[in-house]
This record gives sequence, structure tokens and C-alpha cells, in this order.
Amino acid sequence: MADTEKQYAYAISKCRAVFVAKNQDYGPSWRVLRVPSLVDQLYIKAKRMRTIEEKQQQMVDDGPLEECIGLVNYAAMTLVQMELGPLDPASAQVMPFDQLEGMFLRQLETAKALMMKKNHDYGEVWRHMWPTSFTDLIITKLLRIRQIIDNQGQTTISEGIESNLMDIINYAVFAMIKHGETNQHHESNN
Repeated sequence: MADTEKQYAYAISKCRAVFVAKNQDYGPSWRVLRVPSLVDQLYIKAKRMRTIEEKQQQMVDDGPLEECIGLVNYAAMTLVQMELGPLDPASAQVMPFDQLEGMFLRQLETAKALMMKKNHDYGEVWRHMWPTSFTDLIITKLLRIRQIIDNQGQTTISEGIESNLMDIINYAVFAMIKHGETNQHHESNN
């Protein structure tokens, strides 16, 4: 499991770097998005991954790895939004970036802690899964979130939105790790 911790940390460092760079370019413009809009962004990224997997080709440069980074970041941003609420577009009050980044990183740390617990109980079964299964599971989680939103956040017996977002983060990180392992395997065989 030590490899998993290192690989997870490396994947999260890539996600954080993109989050920081995008916030430098765009500022915290994402803060005006409401939760359903952020969930739609997640759905767009997951659906694109599935389309690329099914067609086995893509016409836009960003590939599955970049979409996984986007999934991690948008899921963490959604969790931050759920905590703070969306920013009023007319408001001049913008939280300093270091505070937003701290909240973002705290969500990723919470997801990692959950992954470590589940990884212990499931015995790293994700390492034996098809990469396409991560995409399917992410889409399933997003459809569940959409239903929960349609139900005004109420569930009878099921996990809430936050738990599903944590799972999306972890599935996307697993996909990133598998993608990296696949690339290393191909490079060593060439």
C-alpha cells in the first residue's frame, strides 16, 4: 500500500498544480458556479472520457489524463462550494486564494483518508479493474448525485452528495495511476 500512497500523492500534486495555474489565469471565477453547474462540468468530463474510450480516438488534445485531473479538481471545488455556497456575481467579496486552496486541499486529504480505509478493506481491488470501469463508476456516481439534487438533497438510505464526490475523486485518481502505469509499461517495452 506504500506505492498507492506515493502514487496517490503524485497524482494529487498534478491536480493541485493545475488548480493553482487555472486560478492564476482565471481567478476564482469558478466560485459563482452553483452545485448543479459544477456537477454538469463533472458529467461533461466523464462523458468525454467514455466517448474517447468507445471511439478509441479523440480530436481535442486534452486526453483522459487531463480529464481525470479535471474530475478531481471539479469534485473538490464542488465540495468547497457546498461548504461556502456560491459567490454572488455582483459581490466584490472574494476569499483570498490561499484560503480557497487550503479548503480545496483539505477536501483532497479527506478523500485520501477515505481511500486508505477502503483500500485496506477492499485489498486494493482497484488495481485489477479495467480502466473503463472507473469511467463507468464515475458516471454512475454523477447520475446518483443528479438524482439527489433533484430530491432536494434528501436520501432515504443512500450516501449523500459528499460521499459520492469523494468516490469520484478517488476513482479519478485511480484512473490517473493506472494511466501512468500503462504509459510506463508501454515506454519500457519500446
